[in-house]
Amino acid sequence: MWRSRLATLALSLAAALGATLTLAAPAQAAPADHYVALGDSYSSGVGAGSYTAESGSCQRSTNAYPALYATNVRPASYRSVACSGATTTSVINTQLSALSATTTLVSVTVGGNDVGFANIMTTCVLYGTTDCVAAVQAAQDKARADLANLLRAVYNGIRTRAPSARVVVVGYPVFYQLGTTCVGLSATSRAKINEGINLVDDITRSAALAAGFTFADVRSKFVGHQLCSYGDKWLHALNFANIGISYHPTAAGQSGGFYPVFRSVAG
Repeated sequence: MWRSRLATLALSLAAALGATLTLAAPAQAAPADHYVALGDSYSSGVGAGSYTAESGSCQRSTNAYPALYATNVRPASYRSVACSGATTTSVINTQLSALSATTTLVSVTVGGNDVGFANIMTTCVLYGTTDCVAAVQAAQDKARADLANLLRAVYNGIRTRAPSARVVVVGYPVFYQLGTTCVGLSATSRAKINEGINLVDDITRSAALAAGFTFADVRSKFVGHQLCSYGDKWLHALNFANIGISYHPTAAGQSGGFYPVFRSVAG
């Protein structure tokens, strides 16, 4: 009788312990996010190589920060419609249709082409300091006058189509480390270009926060890896053999600069 009771007690304890352990070990939930990436060449991954065949001239790279997030986090669904050369207008007209009420995470990098990043760098390389400074100043004037409204239109469109989504607006890296010995553009030109990028980032951050979105600021992450720095470069310098990748992040810039900053705020 005593042994029978002990056996019953032992079985009861084992069953209770098993139930406790079962409850204590959380099930591995499938990632729930439905993620859509929007934006320009910094979002599509120009300069990072390994472009997908379906993306054509948009040059969406498997090394771009949205693709790295999809590979590592494995959301329930992922789609990138980011495209080289995109402006705020083309994002509205050709990319926002990828969003829906079921979208739960959105990333977007856009605005640089609206103020003429590519034309500025062409001017600075070909025509010297005076023309470079003037081109950047004209872009800054345009950014102050128009960029916030252009971004607001994009952000309103995102919120309308994906009302429940977490939205992360990702900024641009500053191109140059200053105060170093560096061939190519003058120190004055480099400083003015940095000034222009900082202005675009600051306007973008303010517009993102006003929309209730999160701003992912990559500038500090690139310090020590900029052009004219002494560390590993995370940005392509002027490349005459492949002009399109000039001043874009390398694969290391996407993985070491953009991705960890985006991941830290996207979840």
